[in-house]
Amino acid sequence: MLIELFIGLKDTISLFNLFEYITFRSGISAIIALLISFTIGPWVIHILQKNQIGEEIRHTGPNSHMKKRGTPTMGGVIILIAVLLPTLLFSDILSPFIQMILFSTMWMGLIGFLDDYLKIVKKYKRGLIARYKMAGQIILGCLISYWIYQLPEYLIINSKTTVPFLKNAEIDLGVLYPLMVIIVITGTSNAVNLTDGLDGLAAGLLAICFTVFSAIAYISGRVDFSNYLNILYLPGAGELAVFSSAMAGACIGYLWYNSHPAEVFMGDTGSLSAGAALGTLAVLLKKELLLFIIGGVFVWEALSVIIQLSYFKLTKGVSGEGKRFFKMAPIHHHYELSNWPETKIVVRFWIIGLLLALLSLTTFKVR
Repeated sequence: MLIELFIGLKDTISLFNLFEYITFRSGISAIIALLISFTIGPWVIHILQKNQIGEEIRHTGPNSHMKKRGTPTMGGVIILIAVLLPTLLFSDILSPFIQMILFSTMWMGLIGFLDDYLKIVKKYKRGLIARYKMAGQIILGCLISYWIYQLPEYLIINSKTTVPFLKNAEIDLGVLYPLMVIIVITGTSNAVNLTDGLDGLAAGLLAICFTVFSAIAYISGRVDFSNYLNILYLPGAGELAVFSSAMAGACIGYLWYNSHPAEVFMGDTGSLSAGAALGTLAVLLKKELLLFIIGGVFVWEALSVIIQLSYFKLTKGVSGEGKRFFKMAPIHHHYELSNWPETKIVVRFWIIGLLLALLSLTTFKVR
């Protein structure tokens, strides 16, 4: 493990003493992930173009999106490569926290890659059959739940979740806890997938969310900070700050090529894996309920689809003709059809995401 090698050299070269600090390792992981994204981005885009792996645009979508047809997709591999290398280099890979978060990310990355491959390369219109994709998400949730129950770090709190804004408030879900883990991970991965419909939208919001979780992971792993802020102390959870920082850096680097007009889309390879990583972070840090605030934009995107489908079925059952609650769902398409420029929607959603991120951090003192 490279981090042990660096720390072992501290007696010889004092500079290596920095690698004992999670803050330093998190910062350098973010920078290296960013540089990797910058570096491999053009190479990945070239390979995707060469193999004609381009986005297929649904005819039911906004007409303005037809010009994006053929834009290289499956660009999520940029994020996966960029986050994997610095995490392996600068985190404690023997930490169960790191093992679980990497497993979750790569598991859903593989499912997303298979879905993209079937849709784009093999030309299967629906890609991976929905029930198989859902089965993969449920299996992941079950595995993470089982893993948590086996770890001594979660011995007393394995089935509990914390409540935002309330001091030392915890809810013990008992046997229902695995169900919540499945819902959080599956819901988050699908919500990010739904949000990835405008240039730069999902990547920018993910960078904000992972930055917040980096701070939460660091605080949760420090007994002094967690006691001061009255949040749950999780020994060893600070290592997740390294992964979260790398994810934030990778998303920002990817955003360089995904900003309007996008040169590449992340596809299900990126959206499902990044969403699963976000949901798993919330589970591992016992911040499942706080995720609804941190990832509020993702929640609203998913809810808009649920509302649209429910309203359509309800009105069809009542009058025989289904009606739409929004002009189009997810909600960002509603604003597109309301003549908002794409860049305005993206920037405003980023601003909302940033405000929600700041609000989530205030919950640690408003108690």
